[in-house]
Amino acid sequence: SQKYTAIGMLGKATDTLDATGKVTEEKPYDQVTKGDLENVLQKFTGDIMQVPPLYSALKKDGERLSTLMKRGEAVEAKPARPVRVYSLSLQQFQPPLFTLDVECGGGFYVRSLVNDIGKELSTCATVQELTRTRQGPFTLEEHALQEDKWTIDEIARSLEHCTALLLGEPARKKLKTEHPGETAVICE
Repeated sequence: SQKYTAIGMLGKATDTLDATGKVTEEKPYDQVTKGDLENVLQKFTGDIMQVPPLYSALKKDGERLSTLMKRGEAVEAKPARPVRVYSLSLQQFQPPLFTLDVECGGGFYVRSLVNDIGKELSTCATVQELTRTRQGPFTLEEHALQEDKWTIDEIARSLEHCTALLLGEPARKKLKTEHPGETAVICE
């Protein structure tokens, strides 16, 4: 599983579903209360269906959808697919901004979640900031190496600790290779 902190903004939608995109829609959001937002979050917890964003790493004919979109090519939306949200909570609500903590499984898009939340609230919403705070056993707080510790010794020590965490993972993971035909590395 992975965990994120996301800051969403009500009242604006963009083509990328985040702050880097072009605004495609603006709607009033004054009617949205903290209670409304908290109630809507329940609909997006557990096993849900989610449509991935067009600007994503998903591929069509071997190319990322985001690359095709940037070239101006027409791209069809992928169908909704099952994803899992382990937990979803509202941390802060200062309209138009709201902060979410999200714990989810693989293949989940927080940008799509925030967009869907906006629609469910009869407005629109886009991601302003997104921080991954955990990936599997690795947390941002415990495992990110601060810039002042970027020395060979500190990097080596950090890698030893992280390797030990990977070895303790119950599932086998195949790591992607850069070139087709290469042997994949398997961590047990």
